[in-house]
Amino acid sequence: MEAFFAMGKYAAYVWPAYGISLLGLGLAIGFTLSAYARAKKRLAALESGK
Repeated sequence: MEAFFAMGKYAAYVWPAYGISLLGLGLAIGFTLSAYARAKKRLAALESGK
């Protein structure tokens, strides 16, 4: 198992790639949830007539 995490000479490229991918997915989820909240708030305002 230790060899898997070490990944030999490729670890310097693999782990940052995992980190950047997770960061990108986290940002995409955050932006999606933010846009959903704004759309939900706007729909509520339109339905109430304000």
